[in-house]
Amino acid sequence: MSEVLLQCRKGIHRTITNTIMSMIEAGEGTYKVPWHAPDGFAAHLPVNAATHAEYRGVNILSLWIEAQVNRYPSAHWASYRQWQSLGAQVRKGERGAMVVFYKRMEMRATEAEDHDKKGELRFFARASHVFNAAQVDGYRQEEPELVSEFQKVQEVEAFVATLQADVRHGFNHACYRRDTDAIEMPNREWFGATGSETPERSYYAVLLHELTHWSGAAHRLNRLFGKRFGDEAYAFEELVAELGAAFLCAAFGLSSEPRPDHAAYVGHWLKILDRDSKAIFLAAAKAQEAFEHLAYLAIRPDA
Repeated sequence: MSEVLLQCRKGIHRTITNTIMSMIEAGEGTYKVPWHAPDGFAAHLPVNAATHAEYRGVNILSLWIEAQVNRYPSAHWASYRQWQSLGAQVRKGERGAMVVFYKRMEMRATEAEDHDKKGELRFFARASHVFNAAQVDGYRQEEPELVSEFQKVQEVEAFVATLQADVRHGFNHACYRRDTDAIEMPNREWFGATGSETPERSYYAVLLHELTHWSGAAHRLNRLFGKRFGDEAYAFEELVAELGAAFLCAAFGLSSEPRPDHAAYVGHWLKILDRDSKAIFLAAAKAQEAFEHLAYLAIRPDA
């Protein structure tokens, strides 16, 4: 199999990274970051209205930011032409949100550093723009099926149970321990309501964060960042877990809760993103990988 090389346009990475950084900076001191939905704003995984495919990785984060800033109530997005194919029209003057896709191209001999690399695959980053359903006329969105609070809790409880993770209770704070491959959690009854969240939702938002860490164990995804991020590797792993938990929470119709104990990481995240414009893309990709791995384990727990 050909080696896969990733080639990206720095401008695309820096544009999206700067937008995310500005949102993180705006929330400093309140422990709020872009993947924490504000009160009254429901976070859902963004979906393409034409293809019905869910957006992935950093595109989820980008579209969440656009939706929050502009108070778009819909999770449906599509390109200008895709809206036209659905019989809808983007209103004049509306600004699209940037998403990134990768175009695969095979290296030619003249592009390779040496002749042996001819035929290797490169993925070039390309920017595209999509518009929210709130920006178009002529589109009738089906009303989502209402899911009760009880059903949401039941669904996430069943998901967690199927993973068969070693979750231990009675601890003062939540953490995943690699040495024992166990998740330590406070007792359920110690969680209180926060904002619009019930104690049950708050408990599972924290547990999904720790399960994202759990997915990175050596015998699962073997997720390590020491070589690339050095002393800030643990802070970067926390960023992956934050995003992974946010993706999982959105899938279950929960809100990802700000945690005061994570305030210390915000400065590290900003330094990493300022120094490395591809870092948020990597974090989102690893969070997506964790999300999909946990979903796979829930379907096939013996895998």
